[in-house]
Amino acid sequence: MITIENDWLKVSIRTEGAEVREVYHKKNELDYMWTGDSAYWGRVSPVLFPIVGRLKGDQYVVNGEPYSMSQHGFLRDVNFEIAEQTASSASFQFESDGLFTDIYPYEFKAIIHYILSEASLIVRWEIMNENKETMYFSIGAHPAFRIPLLENETVEDYKVKVIPAENKKAMEYELTDSLIKEKGSADGVQSFSLTPSLFANDASIYSNIDYVTLESTTTSNGIDVTLKGFPFVGIWSNYNEADGTIAPFICIEPWYGVADTNETSGELKDKFGINKLEVGETFQAEYGMRFR
Repeated sequence: MITIENDWLKVSIRTEGAEVREVYHKKNELDYMWTGDSAYWGRVSPVLFPIVGRLKGDQYVVNGEPYSMSQHGFLRDVNFEIAEQTASSASFQFESDGLFTDIYPYEFKAIIHYILSEASLIVRWEIMNENKETMYFSIGAHPAFRIPLLENETVEDYKVKVIPAENKKAMEYELTDSLIKEKGSADGVQSFSLTPSLFANDASIYSNIDYVTLESTTTSNGIDVTLKGFPFVGIWSNYNEADGTIAPFICIEPWYGVADTNETSGELKDKFGINKLEVGETFQAEYGMRFR
């Protein structure tokens, strides 16, 4: 585990999965990240790669060869090296080096940068194609934020606001048996209270969203996630069907990729939301989280 900090935030990141485990706000003395309690969900902010969500039948095809891969891929479980570190930033690096060719036929280098800017944590990804052919992949974030933040609050004291990108058509999607299906338009600003029923059918998924805000209705505390340019965002909590409750966290998940549709051909290059990276090219994307 390494720590970066500035006058506002102290952030702990572990090398396994380059996963942020803690964000402590020094000025308002609050911990913002989920604890990782496995009774609900044992992760905190895994990086999803080379798929986001589930494949139909947990399988896909490249160049006529079938491969199997479980939900969200494998990068969240590998050990990264620390490539660079300052007081308020850190970069983590992983090279595939033939370790995953039985489940993913591409060689790649992944670098994940974490940079503090006042009360914000900026996350920047770089994926490098180290093959002699076009590479296909997805990548996504899965940060879980603790709610309620204060002891005298409840989950229902929080709301989410979803702000679509300008000049783009925002859509809402739903999951059926972990596969994605278009639900309808999501144009305009949407604000909704956090009720457990929202997550009875898994995550709510949107396309072409610039900002998602999670905030208390009783205080000024909250998290603002900036994800301009990201094709998708998922909003999720672990729903308990037995008692109709959700876990004490909400995930706001910027994604370059999404689960399979039921109509998928199984070809990775044709997968809904897939990214294409040519030989020698580097994919870059970043999102930000402001804690208040």
